[in-house]
Amino acid sequence: MRVFVLTVSDSVSSGEAEDRSGPAVAIRCRELGWEVVSSEVLADDFTAIEGLLRRTADANTVDLILTTGGTGFGPRDVTPEATSEVAERLAPGLAELMRAEGLKKTKMAVLSRAVAAIRKNSIIINLPGSPKGAVESLDAIADLLPHAIRVIHGAKHG
Repeated sequence: MRVFVLTVSDSVSSGEAEDRSGPAVAIRCRELGWEVVSSEVLADDFTAIEGLLRRTADANTVDLILTTGGTGFGPRDVTPEATSEVAERLAPGLAELMRAEGLKKTKMAVLSRAVAAIRKNSIIINLPGSPKGAVESLDAIADLLPHAIRVIHGAKHG
């Protein structure tokens, strides 16, 4: 599975903070045997996020786009809105499962506004901004994603 990792963070994009979430997600993907094709960092900017998600999915070079950050209640947290803007179809069960599994560890999990969506042949998943939360959320759904990608590419359910 080919993966693109996008870190959404004002502080990381400005150089004020180190990106810890994107690399943590990339490491976990590699541990799962997935190929991390590339990664980028963007500020919490709706237009920039929406544009990059659209271009990446439309290029048909990755199967999975994982975003980390921008899913909370902050005024600049717009990753779910940008993801919804580019979505051709939503995949709410994935986000629901991530929240349900997160709730077993912390009540704060219900404050995630993360969404999951399909555009062209890619699944876009919003993960939390914390490295631990991002990896735990990915782990909650990781076993489902290869099958989901195969179905998007035309395989039968089952």
